[in-house]
Amino acid sequence: MPVDLGLTGKVAIVTGAGGSIGRGIALEFARAGAKVVINDIGVSLGGTGERSSAPAEETKAMIEALGGEAIISTESVSEWAAAKRTVEMAMDAFGRVDAVVNNAGILRDTIFHKMDPADWEAVVGVHLNGSFYMSRAAAEVFRAQGSGAFVHMTSTSGLIGNFGQANYSAAKMGLVGLSKSISLDMARFGVRSNCVAPFAWSRMTDSIPATTPEEEARVARMKRMTPETNAPLVVYLASAAAEGITGQIFAVRLNEIFLFNQTRPVRSVHASEGWTTVAIAEHAMPALRPSLVAAQRSGDVFCWDPV
Repeated sequence: MPVDLGLTGKVAIVTGAGGSIGRGIALEFARAGAKVVINDIGVSLGGTGERSSAPAEETKAMIEALGGEAIISTESVSEWAAAKRTVEMAMDAFGRVDAVVNNAGILRDTIFHKMDPADWEAVVGVHLNGSFYMSRAAAEVFRAQGSGAFVHMTSTSGLIGNFGQANYSAAKMGLVGLSKSISLDMARFGVRSNCVAPFAWSRMTDSIPATTPEEEARVARMKRMTPETNAPLVVYLASAAAEGITGQIFAVRLNEIFLFNQTRPVRSVHASEGWTTVAIAEHAMPALRPSLVAAQRSGDVFCWDPV
């Protein structure tokens, strides 16, 4: 018999669900029998422009075509009061919240030495602050229920590295720390928290440069990775079938699922008399140097074609 995901009648909030990866996740929840709160403000990739409910309405119509049930929140995740209103909407409409997927995001890519502080604040505000606000707003509900699951969408731009994305990379690495803290603090309430780094061709990757043959080949590979390929793992992590899985970092790349390692000591040196600056230069660093991590981009590590 197939594994029972236990999602029938449960309620999932998916931020940034008006398109791309978020829409795929929302639809996958609906297929699994969950009710969905579609959170999306319908602005540009950079987080600018007039708000529109049109993207969320499209997702809602697709869920209803599947026989599912959904409501729309056009509240901004980057504002504490607005995040609370999204959770309140879910409680008013469905009486419970069982999963929160922090997927909403914007991009304002600029090489570091030219990055405007406003672009830093905007990206961190949506990705990191927004994930905290949504998670914190749902935490009281989860604690009262004695159950709940968070899935935070991180990125290999933070886990590994990328050019021109200091704001995005820092926010995505911050999500890893947030998820770990939630998993530790809320385990006693039956709450789980995990991260997923998605690979997908979407409007968030459409700006990747393709000016050389190598870059063109990389973009061609990425276009095979459609947004919806990330949804099954996210929905699984939010389901009862994922009991006991918490504090982890996963990635999805077409048909591949990866479990990432996490920061732990890899090598040490000891001096019984203590270290001086000169002794570090002469002895400590030469011993540690073979274990240093190379400065690489995500594409350097994931250098084979997706399978």
